[in-house]
Amino acid sequence: MCLERAGAVPLVVDIAVPDGKGDEKFLKALIPNIPRTGSLRLTGYSSVEAVADDLPGFFDSPILNLVSLELQQSVAPAQPFPSNEIHTPPVFSNVRTLKSLHLTQTPIYPALFNIASLVELKLTGYTSPFEFGTFIGLLRSNLDLERVVLDIQFVAGSVKVPRGRIMVPLSRLRHLSITCSKATCSKGLLSYISLPRGAHIEVICTRPDQPAEPSSFLPSPLTPIRELLAPITTIRNQVSPQELHLFGNGSAFTFRTTQSAFGGLLDWALFPTTAVREFHTDVRPHGYLFTGLSEVMKRLPALEVLAISQTKFPVGLLPALTVEPVLCPALKTIAFFDCNIDSDTVKQLGEAIAKRRDSAAARLHRVVIVNTTGTPLDVASIRQLRESVPCVEIRVDDKLPDLS
Repeated sequence: MCLERAGAVPLVVDIAVPDGKGDEKFLKALIPNIPRTGSLRLTGYSSVEAVADDLPGFFDSPILNLVSLELQQSVAPAQPFPSNEIHTPPVFSNVRTLKSLHLTQTPIYPALFNIASLVELKLTGYTSPFEFGTFIGLLRSNLDLERVVLDIQFVAGSVKVPRGRIMVPLSRLRHLSITCSKATCSKGLLSYISLPRGAHIEVICTRPDQPAEPSSFLPSPLTPIRELLAPITTIRNQVSPQELHLFGNGSAFTFRTTQSAFGGLLDWALFPTTAVREFHTDVRPHGYLFTGLSEVMKRLPALEVLAISQTKFPVGLLPALTVEPVLCPALKTIAFFDCNIDSDTVKQLGEAIAKRRDSAAARLHRVVIVNTTGTPLDVASIRQLRESVPCVEIRVDDKLPDLS
């Protein structure tokens, strides 16, 4: 058999049959070899007990050299946090070599909190809350973590951010994703973690009745997140689905909610924006009238690229381009993606750019229009635009080209 030929090579075991039902002969041959498993993935079962009943002996032996463990239970456990170590299956009792742990609705046995070797941790699908202090202890024991994905909540009242707290220095962290229904869960967790440069922090709010402002989900004060991103060079602000992306210093921050609109246009103004060079948006507060758009541009003095997508042409853009004193004097590129733009709008845009060229120290160099949703543009309007801008690109594509 292939198991015999494998010799001492660590096994990669992936069982996706509901409750362990499958090739009975093969599974019986596999069970004696479970202790030399290097990677174990078990999905589709209703409970650990069901697997134990269908595959006697499957969980009876400890795995001494297990590196990766993924368990996806299809039904929430009756006891998500077994309190007695005696109920821990032997297979979980010795996981000192474990690098990757991915659990979905699987009981969190006490032995799992003794792990101190993790590089990747993913806990999802839990409706029963974790005790905050115990979870922080798990992070503190695994300082080599590089990727953490959490869809959990914490016991009410256990999330406390006392003064003089000792931060958890996850110096190798590259990705941290927190999905939560309560802002205090995200705020508390991020208040305890020392974030290294290059990390991508993602916060996902799953309750539409929660405040949508990013500040509700972030540490107070915002200093750790600001320092992580400084200087911010790119902002992507999207309304549907609602997302905010900030990029800077080799790091990134993402905020998502299930709501259809942000609480306000300038959620990103919580952060220093004087170094922002690219701003992407599909949000149209007040129809993007002059007052709304000029307020955006005033906060982005170093802006070089303005990209607008999936909207009607923002009427406030034309006067914002020509107002004195000039807003965003470094602006070089304006791009439109899936926008309702017609020939008259293109002519007006060319006239506004020409007027701006006469008064601004720096002139616009490029206009990109991808996938117009209005009437087809006529040749005359494009020709007039090209008289004002050296580079005009009209194209059909599923995304904007590189605008840097």
